[in-house]
Amino acid sequence: MTKLPYFLPVLAFWPMLGAVITYCIGRKSKHLRDRFAQRVTGFEFLLLFALFLPVLRGQTLSCSLTWMLGGLNFEADGFRAMYACIAAFMWLMTTVFSEEYLSHYRNRNRYYFFTLMTLGATVGVFLSTDLFTTFIFFEIMSFTSYVMVIHDETPGAMRAGQTYLAVAVLGGMVMLMGLFLLKDLVGTLSLRDLQASCAAVPAEKRARLYTAGALILFGYGAKAGMYPLHIWLPKAHPVAPAPASALLSGILTKAGIFGVLVLSCRVFLHDAAWGTAILILGVLTMFTGAVIAVFSVNLKRTLACSSVSQIGFILVGIGMQGLLGEENALAVWGTELHMVNHSLFKLVLFMTAGAVYMKCHQLDLNAIRGYGRNKPLLKLIFLSGALGIAGVPLFSGYISKTLLHEGIVEYIEVLQHGGNSIAAMKCVEWIFLFSGGLTVAYMTKLFVAVFVEKNEDPAIQAKYDAIEPEMNLNSAIALGLPALLFPLFGMFPSHTMQRIAELGQSFLNGSSPEHAIHWFSLTNLKGAAISLLLGAAVYFGLIRTCLMRKGEGGMARYVNLWPEKLDLEDSLYRPLIKGLTFAALLISNVAASLPDWFVAALRKTILRPIPIPKGDPASHTPEDLTVPVPIPERAVNLLNDFSFGLLLFGIGLVVMILVLVFR
Repeated sequence: MTKLPYFLPVLAFWPMLGAVITYCIGRKSKHLRDRFAQRVTGFEFLLLFALFLPVLRGQTLSCSLTWMLGGLNFEADGFRAMYACIAAFMWLMTTVFSEEYLSHYRNRNRYYFFTLMTLGATVGVFLSTDLFTTFIFFEIMSFTSYVMVIHDETPGAMRAGQTYLAVAVLGGMVMLMGLFLLKDLVGTLSLRDLQASCAAVPAEKRARLYTAGALILFGYGAKAGMYPLHIWLPKAHPVAPAPASALLSGILTKAGIFGVLVLSCRVFLHDAAWGTAILILGVLTMFTGAVIAVFSVNLKRTLACSSVSQIGFILVGIGMQGLLGEENALAVWGTELHMVNHSLFKLVLFMTAGAVYMKCHQLDLNAIRGYGRNKPLLKLIFLSGALGIAGVPLFSGYISKTLLHEGIVEYIEVLQHGGNSIAAMKCVEWIFLFSGGLTVAYMTKLFVAVFVEKNEDPAIQAKYDAIEPEMNLNSAIALGLPALLFPLFGMFPSHTMQRIAELGQSFLNGSSPEHAIHWFSLTNLKGAAISLLLGAAVYFGLIRTCLMRKGEGGMARYVNLWPEKLDLEDSLYRPLIKGLTFAALLISNVAASLPDWFVAALRKTILRPIPIPKGDPASHTPEDLTVPVPIPERAVNLLNDFSFGLLLFGIGLVVMILVLVFR
C-alpha cells in the first residue's frame, strides 16, 4: 500500500472548492461560470484518470486526515478508483450538456454550486476506507443533491424533493444506528478489518450482527432505490433537470450500491442467509420496476422506473455472490459490469430525454410523439442506449446480463438436492429473463413513440420536423461519446469489459473463473433470445393492444392504466408518517401536560385547602371557612418546567451523540 499525502482528499474537496469559485464567477459572468464549471469537472476527471496508472500496476493508495471530523480515511484500489473515475466522467458530460440545457433556466448559479458539491461528496464516498468516512460523505451527498431535485421549484418538484429528503434523512438516521451497533460489536468500521472481525463474531451474537447489517442496509438501500424504499426515484426524475436525472440515476444510486457491496463482501462474505435476503429484495426490485415502466407514459418517469429495475438486476448479482460462496466469479463480474453499464446507459438515455425536452417542453409520450423521426443523430444515440440496456447481443448490456444469468444457472447446478430449492431458483431465473423481456418492451415503446411514429396532430409533426439542429456540437459530443462505448464494449468484451471486471475483483472478494468465458456461445445467446422474444410478446400483446386507446382523431394514444392505489408513497408511507406524527404530537402534548395534572392532583389530595374558623361559627360562609394553604412557588415552577427539562434532555442527547461521532 502506497501512502499518498493529501492527493486523495484533494479529489474529494477540489470540486467543493470549485463549487464556491464557480458561484462567485457566476455573479459576474454566466458564460465564464459555465466554462469554469466544465474545467472543474474536466480537471477532476484527469486527476482520477491518473489514479489508474499506479492502480493498474497493482498499487493501493491511501491517505488519512486524522485532524478532520475525528479522522477521515481515503483509499483507492481498482474498483474504487474506477468508479470515482466514472463519476467524474459522468459529471463532465452532464456539465457540458448543462450549458445548453439550462440556458433558459433561472437559479443556474445555485444549480452548479450544489452539483459540484455533490460531485465532491460522491467521490468521497467511493474513495472512503471506513464506514464512518463513507457516512459523512454519504450524508453530504444526500443533502446537496436534494437541491438538484427541487431546482424548478414547481409544486411537483417540491413534493418530490420532500419525498427524496424524507427518505434520505430517515435512511441516514437508521444507518447511523446500525453503524453504532456494528462498531460496538466488532470494534472497527475499517473496510480492511471488517471481514476478519465479522467472521470472528461468535454464533450467539450473529443476531446482533444481522440487526446492524439490516439497519445499515436500510440506509444504503434507500439511496440505491431498492424495493420497497424506491419511492423517490419515479417522483424525483421527471421533475429534476435532465442532467441531474442522469446523475441521480446513474451514479448516486451506485453510492447506495457501494454500501450494499461493502455489507455483502466484507461484513457478510459468503453468507448464504444474507445472500438469500438480498436476492429476494433484488427480484422484487427488478420485477416491480420493470412492470411500472411498462405502464408509464412519461419519458423520464419510464427511465426512472427502469433504473429501479436495473438496480434490481445488480442486487440479484450481489445476492448470488453470497449464495455461490467462493465460486462466485461470474456473479461478481456480472454485478460490477452491470453497475458500470447502467451508469453509462442512464447518462445517455436521460440526456437524450433532455435533448427532447429542450425543444418540446413536454415529456408525455403522446405530446412528443414523432419528434425524432428526422433526427438521425439523436435517434442513433438513443438506440444505442436502448439496445444496450435491453441486453441485445453486440452491445455491452448483453455481456453483464449474460454473466448474471450464468451465475443463477451455475447455482442451480450446484444444488444437488431436488425439491423447493431448485424450484425456487428456477423461478428466480424465469423472473430474471421475463424482467429482461419487460426491459425490451418498454424501451421499444419509447423508441417507437419518439423516433418512429408520427404525431397525431400534423401541425405539431411539421413543427417537430422543422426543428434543426436538435442540439449544439458540445451537447452532441456529450451524448455521442458515451453512446459509442456500448457497441465497443459489446463487440470486444475480452479486451474491454473483462479488463474492467478484473479491476474490481479484489475489492469484491471475487474468485477467478475456472474456465474461459465464451461470450457468444449458443447457450448464452439462448438466454438473450428468450428475453427478446418475451419482450416482443409483451410489446405487441400488451402495450399495442391494452395500453393504447383510440383518440379523437382515430389515432391510438398511449394510456397509463397503472392503479393509483398501488403507489406506495400515497397509499402507505404518507399515511404512516401522518399517523406517526400524530402519535408523536399526542405523546408530546401528554408529556407537556403532566406537570399541570400533577399539580392539580396535589391540590385535591395532599395540598388540599384546610378549613380555618374565623369569628362566630354561626356567621361563617363557605368562602370564610376555607383559606388555601400556599404552595411553595419554587416547587410549582419546577413542576411547570417539566417540558423545558425534556427539551434540555433532548439537546443533551444530541450533544452526546455528536461527541461519540466526532470522538
